[in-house]
Amino acid sequence: MIVEEIMNRDVATLTEDHSISEAILLMKEKKIRHLPIINEKHHVIGIVTDRDIKDAAPSIFHFEENREDLNKPLKSIMKSDLITGHPLDFVEEIAALFYEHKISCLPILKDRELVGIVTETDLLHTFVELTGAHQPGSQIEVKVPNRAGMLCEIATVIRSRKANIQSVLVYPDQKDEQFKILVLRVQTMNPASMIEDLKRAGHEVMWPKLPGM
Repeated sequence: MIVEEIMNRDVATLTEDHSISEAILLMKEKKIRHLPIINEKHHVIGIVTDRDIKDAAPSIFHFEENREDLNKPLKSIMKSDLITGHPLDFVEEIAALFYEHKISCLPILKDRELVGIVTETDLLHTFVELTGAHQPGSQIEVKVPNRAGMLCEIATVIRSRKANIQSVLVYPDQKDEQFKILVLRVQTMNPASMIEDLKRAGHEVMWPKLPGM
């Protein structure tokens, strides 16, 4: 999956000369938490988040004496050291950027112009859809040797029960690098027969741990 499939194309923006109060009103109106700051060429020169606004806005206990702070331009609080993406980037690559740099949004540029934005909420929704977690089903975790063909073996067992695999995740066994954990979401509400088949085939089922099994 690439970024242009999940990015928000209708991006609210302001310029560096707009005030903090204008940013507050726009964020409230659009129900957003991130504002790219652009110049006259529609190039992104900064980003302002709701956290930046909260840090810059006067405290409710000292609002009257400091209310002029709301008239300060956004260039006084925006972050200009930006990380950006491209519409053709893979979603997992930008997810790694979010993880590595601890960011909450990513402006998406094409030929230096802003064409979209991806937020951590967009990534969460995408993760849910890719894993099928929002659909009825069961999760099965199987510990397998770290060698080629193991996913095929597990899928063959599940296929024999005529069940549909909704998603597959693979992660290393934290205790033994010779093994991996396959996490399969299967379109069935009762995986007991599959678990029996997997164990009968010599596989170690980590989850679910059903009573008597």
